[in-house]
Amino acid sequence: MAENDVKLLGSWPSTFVMRPRIALNIKSVGYDFLEEQFGSELILKANPVYKKIPVLIHDGKPICESLIIIQYIDEFWTNSGSSILPSHPYDRAIARFWAYYIDDKWFPLLRVLAVAQGEDAIKAALEPVLEGLVLLEDAFRNCSKGKKFFGGDKIGYLDIVLGSFLGWMKVTEKMNNVKLLDETKTPGLYKWDGDFCSDSAVKDVMPETDKLAQAAKVLLPKIRADASS
Repeated sequence: MAENDVKLLGSWPSTFVMRPRIALNIKSVGYDFLEEQFGSELILKANPVYKKIPVLIHDGKPICESLIIIQYIDEFWTNSGSSILPSHPYDRAIARFWAYYIDDKWFPLLRVLAVAQGEDAIKAALEPVLEGLVLLEDAFRNCSKGKKFFGGDKIGYLDIVLGSFLGWMKVTEKMNNVKLLDETKTPGLYKWDGDFCSDSAVKDVMPETDKLAQAAKVLLPKIRADASS
């Protein structure tokens, strides 16, 4: 049994499920990972409002939504591992701002690119994704202050939020024959990618690109069908 009866409900290909997995690893918290799909009986019981993954169950109590789960992990296990959110209120506000931008603005653009079909559609979808990455390059420069991660010397909140998309970004690059993180246009994020994926808290939960690409072949037709309906 995991420490303090900690369970995480989710699916391994999910970007949002990866976030609490990384956070739990940073805090060295043992947990049981239960593979659950959208709409499963356990998910419906644990998250009756949104009915989706991830759900963290700690001592029998469910916590939902990936960003909220990360903050809960950081606040509950304060004496374990490094802090995930910045200590200064202003830095916390900035980190939360960019996290909201990533999920609310940038991720939908990446999703459009991932499902795009045909050279013209891919080209049109690629431009706003790259523009967003240029903004995030500036955010990385300002937040990292010349260090390896958004969080400084160690992985922090924004690293987890953006880094959880790296697997799907690589799949999108492979399937659509595009380049997202460029050594010339986004040099900070380009190097950060390697540092993040090789970190001990990340490397064992970051899906292999080929394995994730196989999952994408099943998932993308469903996403395209939902988008067209």
